[in-house]
Amino acid sequence: MSEPRREPAEDRWCERVTLTFTNTGGRAATGGTVTLGTHIVDALDIDWWTATSTHPLPAPIAPGRAVEATWTVCVDAWRVWPGMRIETRDVTVDWS
Repeated sequence: MSEPRREPAEDRWCERVTLTFTNTGGRAATGGTVTLGTHIVDALDIDWWTATSTHPLPAPIAPGRAVEATWTVCVDAWRVWPGMRIETRDVTVDWS
């Protein structure tokens, strides 16, 4: 899996997160989940809170192939005060 590529969304409490998943195994990856950890950070780079969201893996992924997926990740608007931002930093994948 690649590092997350982040892009701003329309609202400051949302962002678009893109990941590339590459199957280096010998058989198709048929499913799983992706869990994203989105941090709420203030202007001094203090991390205040982390929200998690879980999404289905873009499967199936054939052996030797790569698949890209993009999600719009949002947190509660009231948690992101003016001057704060969100950053999706943590990614875990559960392959099934």
